[in-house]
Amino acid sequence: MSLVVNNIKKSHKNGVTALDDLSIEIGKGMFGLLGPNGAGKSTFMRILATLQVADSGHITFQGIDILQNPKDLRSRLGYLPQSFGVYPKESAKFLLHYMAVLKGISNKQQRTQIVDEVLDLTNLTDVQDQFVSEYSGGMKQRFGIAQLLLNRPSLIIVDEPTAGLDPSERKRFLNVLRAVGTENTVIFSTHIVEDVRELCNDMAIINHGKILKHQSPRQAIDDLQGTIWQTKVTKAGNPILKRKHTVISENFSDDNQLLARVFATEKPTGDFRPAPPTLEDVYFLTLGDSK
Repeated sequence: MSLVVNNIKKSHKNGVTALDDLSIEIGKGMFGLLGPNGAGKSTFMRILATLQVADSGHITFQGIDILQNPKDLRSRLGYLPQSFGVYPKESAKFLLHYMAVLKGISNKQQRTQIVDEVLDLTNLTDVQDQFVSEYSGGMKQRFGIAQLLLNRPSLIIVDEPTAGLDPSERKRFLNVLRAVGTENTVIFSTHIVEDVRELCNDMAIINHGKILKHQSPRQAIDDLQGTIWQTKVTKAGNPILKRKHTVISENFSDDNQLLARVFATEKPTGDFRPAPPTLEDVYFLTLGDSK
């Protein structure tokens, strides 16, 4: 069954609106929630994880009213926040057994089997006796995935998990998420567009507490076919280009030429070449339309 979110509103004590009448339906598989810092992603994740309470609205998952009965969801929930602490001088194996007991897995044989499974899935078996506090950043994130899998959750929430990881650890972590996302609903919050393109079969873009776009990454990219153009631009000509056209982004080529990517339904006048659309184009265009 899908996670169904209807008309969720949340305002902070300072009066800032974090979520503004947000509604969305999320099915099985990897779902990416993209948005800039301050867009409302973490507030939404924490409400879904029953750690914050919405001001109004309804959320249901597998027949459970999450806002009215948060305890009923927690047995089916796995949550990995942006950052988490661990006990110092304790091994991954010890901590996972300890957490499994807290999650109600009292049978030692069953607990050992589950701990061995999650260590294997997260590629931590060889380092299970090392102190988690001494793990690298990527290893700690994989340990975070291991602990959330102990109760075999059907809803998994991970909030900005790849921030600060080096490229190799990021790849390992995404592979672990991909493995657990086939049979579950996994909600993956990030501001890194590439993570969503690589990992997710469904996505939404959020800003100012509102869902701006909800579509598969592939379809969102396909919808921009034939509308993205690239041109070389000088520093002096850049302001003129921005006045005349919808400039999506700018970057430098290998020979240090400034290249601008422009959105237009027809070829603009001048030295423009067609460019294949990317998910970054989708993201920047969507955010630009929301300003």
